[in-house]
Amino acid sequence: MKTLVSLAALAASLVAAPALAQQAPDAALNDAAPNAAAAQAWIKAADQGYFDQTVRTGRTQWVYETNITDDTEALFAASNAEFNTLMVKTAAEAARMAKVPGLTAEDQRKLVMMRTQITSPVPTTPGAAEEFGTRQARIQGLYGKGHGTLNGAAINGSDIEEAMGTSRNPDQLKEMWLSWHDSVGKPMKDDYAKMVALSNAGAQELGFADTGALWRSNYDMDPAAFAALTEKIWNEVRPLYVQLHCYTRSKLNEKYGAGVQQKSGPIRADLLGNMWAQEWGNIYDVVAPKGSGDLGYDVGELLVAKDYDAVKMVKAGEGFYTSLGLAPLPETFWARSQIVKPQGREVICHASAWDIDNKDDLRIKMCTKVNGDDFVTIHHELGHNYYQRAYNAQTSRYYMEGANDGFHEAIGDTMALSITPEYLVQIGLMGRDKVPAADKDTGLLLRQAMDKVAFLPFGLLIDRWRWGVFDGSIKPDNYEAAWNQMRLKYQGLVPPAERPADAFDPGAKFHIPAVVPYTRYFLARVLQFQFYEAACREAGWKGPLHRCSFYGNKAVGAKLNAMLSMGASKPWPDALEAFTGSREMSGKAMIRYFAPLQKWLEKQNKGQDCGW
Repeated sequence: MKTLVSLAALAASLVAAPALAQQAPDAALNDAAPNAAAAQAWIKAADQGYFDQTVRTGRTQWVYETNITDDTEALFAASNAEFNTLMVKTAAEAARMAKVPGLTAEDQRKLVMMRTQITSPVPTTPGAAEEFGTRQARIQGLYGKGHGTLNGAAINGSDIEEAMGTSRNPDQLKEMWLSWHDSVGKPMKDDYAKMVALSNAGAQELGFADTGALWRSNYDMDPAAFAALTEKIWNEVRPLYVQLHCYTRSKLNEKYGAGVQQKSGPIRADLLGNMWAQEWGNIYDVVAPKGSGDLGYDVGELLVAKDYDAVKMVKAGEGFYTSLGLAPLPETFWARSQIVKPQGREVICHASAWDIDNKDDLRIKMCTKVNGDDFVTIHHELGHNYYQRAYNAQTSRYYMEGANDGFHEAIGDTMALSITPEYLVQIGLMGRDKVPAADKDTGLLLRQAMDKVAFLPFGLLIDRWRWGVFDGSIKPDNYEAAWNQMRLKYQGLVPPAERPADAFDPGAKFHIPAVVPYTRYFLARVLQFQFYEAACREAGWKGPLHRCSFYGNKAVGAKLNAMLSMGASKPWPDALEAFTGSREMSGKAMIRYFAPLQKWLEKQNKGQDCGW
């Protein structure tokens, strides 16, 4: 996940914000009819103020997430309010400036971005920003310090994630799932509902119907058209998901019996190897095809055999990017990153990538374990860092973002798709004589699908649920029921036990208390296959697409960096076209990648009652 700089600000900013950023917006507000020159001066000042504020923001957020205490929580809350106040004030004035005649198209683009890049708008009423910041800091603290239980003993969030992936005891899985959701999600429900009300009031002050409409306005297209586009993409890939769901359900039924998992209908969510059932790869051993299910290698075992530790894993990830001709990470990255979980203090282990100074103070924050999942995560997070550095020469801080937020997530995922046997040979983790034969391809594709395809409906429904919360169609007393209905509709899943009306299972997912829009991850799952297919085509790869590695290809690196360096300075279709040749986001590249698997799944599922 790319860190969102709108969540906090440097403690020093609580005393005084930059004079230029404060004075210029106020001066414009007192001007009844600013001319183009005055508006352009305001845009320049506001841009610089945003730049300076994000630097302060990053520092306080980093301190809080890497050392959760009452003091850092208080600083986080106050700085969050400070930043939100500045963002809302800037957005409100940007709406007025947009009406000034004589502005250039670039001026207008910046003004649009000033209005739509607010994740958590708050109203300008006294105390609203402070209340929002306090509540958000509190619920993020609940998440960061959250624990579940295993066999009755407390277990922290990082360890419970690992245990959910390895346990095959349905009673243990049920216990961990229920204890985590009850202890983390339920206590934050009231705070979350009040944050929604505050956020909606802020969005309405900016001219949006609600916060969801504001979020959807940040995609260079009409909000309704964007919602329709995501639904169109989902319908392109849904048939593949249904086949994967059907096959997985039958394998779970074979393993656990009908008393745990029925042959038909939805799947019990805690059986899928992940606390949120967002990715299912951890239960590949349960679903592996007979005779060809053994992939012939395990990345985690290869790492251990080669004496990799967490730092060496990150070095390997860096090596992928430098092999494409991109520069090594700065020395400060190694000195300042949190690569492993520190002892003796509470931290947020959720992996994230940071650009503290909008220049080259790049960092990652992880609680890395030596396993295949974290090897993939490292490649993903470094994709954010290399994107951040590629666009740091843009003239506007508002352009120092991905072409859209799905792009930012997709870059690292594209590199992770290249963690193929060929790549493992290239970096010395696997001998060429150990590369799996072609008869392993079904297993290789199925293992990928258990993460990539299984994620799609989850990636879509998080914001579908929040859009309903924001527009009022989902009321607080119906939060839990609507959540479970939506998980059933899109994922075909049910919780392991009946959930009470006062539960708040959405809050047990990091991005809900952190107020991080989630559609980006759905888009990233789609875009990564478009990027990967384009990279393999550029590299001249001739074999099966799912075995492609473009490691070491400088031509791919040059083309990639050209797209990355555009940042958000152009509409996302321009960036997409620069690398792929197409201006359309589509699930078709993913379907082509998994076409052999889909045919195989349909054969395995013959006679089954697929769907739920």
